[in-house]
Amino acid sequence: MIKAQNIALSTRLLPLNLNVEPGEIVHLLGANGSGKSTLLELLSGLTDGQGDVSIDGKHLDDIDSKHLARQRAYLSQQQRPAFAIGVYQYLSLSLSALNGTDPKLLEKAVSEICLLLGIEDKLNRGTDQLSGGEWQRVRLAGVCLQIWPDINPEGRLLLLDEPATALDIAQQSVMYKMVRQIAKKGIAVVMSNHDINRTLSDADRVVLLKNGHVVAQGKPESVMDVETLEQVFGTRLKRIHVDGQMLMLSQ
Repeated sequence: MIKAQNIALSTRLLPLNLNVEPGEIVHLLGANGSGKSTLLELLSGLTDGQGDVSIDGKHLDDIDSKHLARQRAYLSQQQRPAFAIGVYQYLSLSLSALNGTDPKLLEKAVSEICLLLGIEDKLNRGTDQLSGGEWQRVRLAGVCLQIWPDINPEGRLLLLDEPATALDIAQQSVMYKMVRQIAKKGIAVVMSNHDINRTLSDADRVVLLKNGHVVAQGKPESVMDVETLEQVFGTRLKRIHVDGQMLMLSQ
């Protein structure tokens, strides 16, 4: 289990508690500047703040960088690589913390992840030859590969900061399926999101943030009512039902 107690960072994120169970998908929802990225940075262990974060009862401060890289993977907001590199080489960098991996299992994992994300035909390209959506899916493949249970039994946590950036509608659908697939393997997933309706349909739990504090958290259908969401986003919304599914629309 992932457990965060009283984590905070200056005024960017006020103290909050968060527990995430294995296989659970938690969405962080809020306007820009609400604290979503800061929360993910603190959970990753890459930014020092107040409070404590632990994985399976062990504090992040007590886990060395190599073992931490085996237990959690973190996808920051999209950025282009500083230099061109082959896609397969880029994916190989995600395995730098793994030793003695069976080559056959590794090849199978790469093939499975790339097939799921629709980038199996991009492995021989350079990163400078990819579109924005292709590069984002390659990045997602890298972090999934880092903690893929079939080759890394220590994998516990996947952190994604706005993973839908640069993806078209079809690619977003593929991404959300990929997230659910890795959660089914027992990996806890915490991701920031801007799509209210995707959170309603794809999240197991949601944390609603505004100006660095938690407005509400719980099951999406329980806490994502019109009044609360209007408070979080500062805009008017209306709720409709289509084929039995609730949707939120801006007015």
